[in-house]
Amino acid sequence: MNKITVLLAEDHMIVREGFRSLLKGERDMELVGEAETGRQAVQLAKKLRPAVVVMDIAMPQLNGLEAARQIMEFIPSTKVIMLSAHSDDAYVDEATAAGAVGYLIKQTSSQDLCKAIREVQKGNTFFSPSIGKHLKHQYEKSPKPAGLSKKRAAGLSSREVEVLQLIAEGKPNKETASELGISIKTVEKHRQHLMEKLNIHDTAGLTRYAISSGIIESSVQLTIV
Repeated sequence: MNKITVLLAEDHMIVREGFRSLLKGERDMELVGEAETGRQAVQLAKKLRPAVVVMDIAMPQLNGLEAARQIMEFIPSTKVIMLSAHSDDAYVDEATAAGAVGYLIKQTSSQDLCKAIREVQKGNTFFSPSIGKHLKHQYEKSPKPAGLSKKRAAGLSSREVEVLQLIAEGKPNKETASELGISIKTVEKHRQHLMEKLNIHDTAGLTRYAISSGIIESSVQLTIV
């Protein structure tokens, strides 16, 4: 029997341990890798080419939505299921626009996670029962074309989103350059382009934008002065 290969991307160790234990108990699934950051998730996905990626939206270094976009770009056959503590329509819309075919809130039962993995592997979609009915009604009433995420509406490139997240996380230019494998001068150019495109002229403003567009967790607001 061919097992469903799964890559787990979750930055909280205790949550990963729980998922790991769960998946190891499923005879038709194989956990092939674990990622602690969005960037690591993209790297592992390219290397391991899993059938399914289970991805937390709120990931450090590269948020889960952008990581999902990059994974789908390089490996279109991989199915992405997003995990989130949020059931808001905006988050679900962002996830589906990023290419996710599943969306589970973290209060979802373990049985639903396993069911979601099996369903998306078959080519179906799967959403937490608490939001699935509402989502279906919403899309039947007012369908939205894919790709209309806030990030894309702002005209930001994938690289600019990566730089924006690292800026909002408080990373200095040198560390951002090292993380992305580019020069400090290139980071500075990206920062300048971000400010010009968004009409924002300071780091605090960029951070607020990153929060409002869901690129980083809203808890970062506590660090803004």
